[in-house]
Amino acid sequence: MAEDLKPDLCVIGAGSGGLSVAAAAAQLGVPVVLIEKGKMGGDCLNYGCVPSKAMIAAGKRAQAMRHPDLFGIAGVEPKIDPGKVHRHVHHVIGAIAPNDSVERFTGMGVKVIEAAGKFVDARTVEAGGHLIRARRFVVSTGSSPAAPPIPGIDKVPYFTNETIFDNARTLPHLLIIGGGPIGMELAQAHRRLGSEVTVLEAFTPLGKDDPELTAVVLKRLEEEGINILSGIRVENLERGKTGVLANLIVDDQPKQVEGSHLLVAAGRSANVDGLDLEKAGIDYDKRGIKVNARLKTSNARVYAIGDVAGGLQFTHMANYHAGLVIRNALFRMPVRVSTSAIPWVTYTDPELAHVGLTEAQARESHSKVQVLRWPYAENDRAQAERATEGFIKVVTGKKGRILGATIVGEHAGELIQTWVLAITKKMKISDITSIVVAYPTLAEINKRVAYTYYLPSLTNPWIGRVIKFLRKFG
Repeated sequence: MAEDLKPDLCVIGAGSGGLSVAAAAAQLGVPVVLIEKGKMGGDCLNYGCVPSKAMIAAGKRAQAMRHPDLFGIAGVEPKIDPGKVHRHVHHVIGAIAPNDSVERFTGMGVKVIEAAGKFVDARTVEAGGHLIRARRFVVSTGSSPAAPPIPGIDKVPYFTNETIFDNARTLPHLLIIGGGPIGMELAQAHRRLGSEVTVLEAFTPLGKDDPELTAVVLKRLEEEGINILSGIRVENLERGKTGVLANLIVDDQPKQVEGSHLLVAAGRSANVDGLDLEKAGIDYDKRGIKVNARLKTSNARVYAIGDVAGGLQFTHMANYHAGLVIRNALFRMPVRVSTSAIPWVTYTDPELAHVGLTEAQARESHSKVQVLRWPYAENDRAQAERATEGFIKVVTGKKGRILGATIVGEHAGELIQTWVLAITKKMKISDITSIVVAYPTLAEINKRVAYTYYLPSLTNPWIGRVIKFLRKFG
């Protein structure tokens, strides 16, 4: 047994949230131990956000070569080298990895233990032969792809987001189980990079978002040749002549779809195995570790953040959690988790971004709701870029209070940030109309949609009478 360690803070899991906690605490001069059994940077850097966006970027370049005709340029079918695409993806990971490396955190003064960690009792964790008796613990072990209970899934080979980026060749026909953001992003990327793609979704594709806006995304995906089968049931999976055979029920009728490869993107499960949470008196269930509004577990010395704490599974959510833990654990500041202003983006083309309440949610909880819309086609920059597909939808309550916003279109993930700020600061729609936006930019759609809030008042006869009266004074 190696030496015992007695830091102020022990972080289990070096994903985005855990790294944020460790870095902030170390910079404040707090002794920190960081435990990681896998790769530094966790899922986001190695298997999720970073590699997927790198692959999406490659696919977008390929698609741009096929359809530049609106700009007076002849389109060509790109020659795709899957090996070089693979190298591009891993080069991006490699470029970011030093920020999350053992060396960087060791340089900050963090004690990094590259081993699995588990609780020995309510106040002690064992990792790499060390016993760590910290004042506070933070569990940030993330989540992993979950295999749905489909008969035969254990008999066929399949990719998950943890393995798909190791592939370095074109997949002739990729079957994807799951029509959520991960499934749809990778469906479009692979289609643009030369694969035939079929998506199998038991419910509604992109079902967590406003259907009025998801319709724009789904239409584009189908136009690009992606076969989306929704509301289906996968009866079983088996090996086929060319790969994987899926036996389905579609509209109450049996149907078979065969692909060369299979990607499972149908949910995730919290990483709690091997932590021996019971020994520390920490409650958890299939959704993850149970926490209160301050992110504390049933053991008051232990916090849980990010995916392992259940709820919204986003990198930025884990980083938000990290900030709350630092304030509460180190400064004793009162904190409370709120998801009212947490945005999410699906990085398809066009992008789909959302924050706050949807129209349906707003109508359930507010007596007065006004819905505002503005199309990309009425934006000058969008016309210049030939990116006119899409629109913004904003939901307001009493006195113009901004309740939510959803955008589908070019750079929606960037444009949504204005509305994140607006909801965070409890702004009204008049606050958006008062800002000056550079011309010509896509950001003008945020201001133009805000102006539509006042259109009904322009037909009020009293406005005309007031103007007529003021004319008398010159």
